[in-house]
Amino acid sequence: MNDKFEHLLVRAEQLISRIESVLPQPLTAPDWGAAIAYRYRKRSSGHANLEPVRHVGAMRLADLKEVDPQKEKIRLNTLQFVNGQPANNVLLTGARGTGKSSLIRACLNEYAAQGLRLIEVDKADLVDLADIVDVVSERPEKFIVFCDDLSFDDGEPGYKALKSVLDGSVAAAAPNVLIYATSNRRHLLPEYMKENLTYTHTEDGEVHPGEGVEEKISLSERFGLWVSFYPFTQDEYLTIVAQWLDSFGVTPEAIAAARQPSLVWALERGSRSGRIAYQFARDYAGKHATRA
Repeated sequence: MNDKFEHLLVRAEQLISRIESVLPQPLTAPDWGAAIAYRYRKRSSGHANLEPVRHVGAMRLADLKEVDPQKEKIRLNTLQFVNGQPANNVLLTGARGTGKSSLIRACLNEYAAQGLRLIEVDKADLVDLADIVDVVSERPEKFIVFCDDLSFDDGEPGYKALKSVLDGSVAAAAPNVLIYATSNRRHLLPEYMKENLTYTHTEDGEVHPGEGVEEKISLSERFGLWVSFYPFTQDEYLTIVAQWLDSFGVTPEAIAAARQPSLVWALERGSRSGRIAYQFARDYAGKHATRA
């Protein structure tokens, strides 16, 4: 009888272990010395962890050209944050490929030695933002929670989670956490023409947006600092091309000869952006080195 009872206990313990292995586990802290950047990953099983990013791009602030006003705003805000002074959550909006994400990575490299760290979170995982903040809130480092290409469709759960963390939650925001997000549009929820019908105005002409419009504007307003980016002119594009070619070790003569091909490259892609300039420079520098 005792043997049967012990056997049942063993089977029960094995069953409990199997059940526990598939249940979602609380988010635990990673090895904070493993990297300066981490990526929040959530598996289909529900398990989530902060994975170290082993190879962070070596972008520096000095490498970014033709975005000096935007660079200075973000640099100063990040420096205030690193120094323990008041700083704002940041929303970077505007034309694609103009350096929004690169600026954030460059700030990380600039201030990593002073304790700045970055956690990249996908839009779909923003519902777990409060858990991430809880894990890092007692750490001495300063953390930027970075969400790239942020926008929401109506009803997405991450919208309210982000809104609560930015402002409006019962719990105070952690002093060592800021949210930096990039987006191609200023208002992070889609806008429709029919929503303009909800606008009202008083007899003196004062305009009042409808509740639906106010809700869509309210998330963007919770970012204390807005930084806008604009399409590059041809001269700005050529300056960026030359800077990248120089960084790849291309000679001044070859850089001068690259002017016309770089314009054709941009024309074929329908954009004069920093990303297009970088892609051209890689292609041109690689071919130039192969011919040499």
